[in-house]
Amino acid sequence: MFGGGVVKKLALSGSVIAVAFGSAPVHADTLQEALTDAYLNNPTLEAARANQRANDENVQIQRSQGLPSVTGTANYTEVLRQNNTNFFNPSRILTAGADLGVPIYSGGAVRNGVKAAKDRVEAGRADLRGLESAIFSQVVAAYMDVLRGQALVALSANQVDVLSVNVEATSDRFEIGDLTRTDVAQSESRLALAQGDLRSAEANLISARETYIALTGDAPDNLQPPPPLPGLPASADMAVDIALDNNPDIIAARERASAARSDVEVAGAGRLPTVSIFAGYDYQNALGSIPDIPPDPDVPGSQPIPVDQTATGAQAGVSLRMPIFQGGLPAARQRQASARATAALEDVIAAERDVIAQTRAAYSSWQASLAIIESSQAAVDAASLSLEGVRAENSIGNRTILDVLNAEQELLSSRVQLVTARRNAYVAGFSLLAAMGRAEARDLGLGDEGVLYNPLDNYNRVSGSIWDWGRDPEPEAKSTSTANIPAQTADIPAIEESDETP
Repeated sequence: MFGGGVVKKLALSGSVIAVAFGSAPVHADTLQEALTDAYLNNPTLEAARANQRANDENVQIQRSQGLPSVTGTANYTEVLRQNNTNFFNPSRILTAGADLGVPIYSGGAVRNGVKAAKDRVEAGRADLRGLESAIFSQVVAAYMDVLRGQALVALSANQVDVLSVNVEATSDRFEIGDLTRTDVAQSESRLALAQGDLRSAEANLISARETYIALTGDAPDNLQPPPPLPGLPASADMAVDIALDNNPDIIAARERASAARSDVEVAGAGRLPTVSIFAGYDYQNALGSIPDIPPDPDVPGSQPIPVDQTATGAQAGVSLRMPIFQGGLPAARQRQASARATAALEDVIAAERDVIAQTRAAYSSWQASLAIIESSQAAVDAASLSLEGVRAENSIGNRTILDVLNAEQELLSSRVQLVTARRNAYVAGFSLLAAMGRAEARDLGLGDEGVLYNPLDNYNRVSGSIWDWGRDPEPEAKSTSTANIPAQTADIPAIEESDETP
């Protein structure tokens, strides 16, 4: 059951759901299992997690610009033609060197760049939370659509059976002269319409089941009625207060606004001086291509003098770079960043407005659906009594066949409205939880399965990694294909009889 006993549960009871969709069969899938399947096997969610892991690397990318760097160089040169006649010019040269650079001051560009990257990582985590809630909302809607579709197919099939019996009875009474051909035509017309409604309901059920497969990666198998929703608010104002603190869309917008402010400082650093220290070591080898110094002909017995074929050098120093004039480039970049920061602040307000509207609308829809359930149940009860009375009156000639058909249609419409209202109430209640930021894996008890994905794990893994040759395993998809899942049908799983079934 979602969330455990920590939060107050105020929603549809299990018996209310059972009235709409029948009792739970043996070996059925639960809503929690469907949500777990989507959590582990939804490609949209897996792609978002991978993108967030890519986002984590931006912090180290920014930080690396303030860390020391070492560069090695090597060159081999074969001199094909000398540009002078100097006897000691080498004909081949091997040079190698190493240079060390250490940034000391960059005008705050590195510091603010790292801060902006961290803020965007936080925004990405909030986006991941929001997508998780959105996927779960779609799964809940698909789950309830399958249950509603099964109920509507059952109601439509039952209506076809009832009207088929009516047509037979009406035809029999016509044969004995008790009814007219008009009565038979009216019964046949209603049966044809009911058969069309059944085909439409079956098509809708198949569509709902295919949507369920696309979201969870598995086919629905005898879905159980869902559990009560946890932590639904007592008022719209309470829901809005919770949403303003917890909704991931608002959190993401605020983090991006903070990052945009840091971007302004990064852009302004382009007109400030930068200071770094450097050191280098150079090695050169003529590879024996410099000939020895010939012996002195004036000195009897003198020998050739070998020439040193190698040379080394080292240097160190401090480098100061001070921009003087750049054609207004730094100012333009800073003004641009400032404008984007203003836009980001407006995005925060827009996100708040959207969340407030979504929360209030979801609360209103939830409340309206609960009221519709109550009125629809009353309509079903009244229509049932009305149909019994019309049938009784028809048997003594006080009501026409058309009156009976209308009463049957009214009862069916009331039952359909009741089933739909129960589906809508549950979906609206879950949407309300999502708007409040309370429809994530931890809130729904999926952590009990030990499957929670923590984006901090990857961030901590790569944070501070300065080894240039580090690499992750080869990319591969984690989600599974649904190509081998058979096409869905409109077959309805067998359910236990219930006196409360509409």
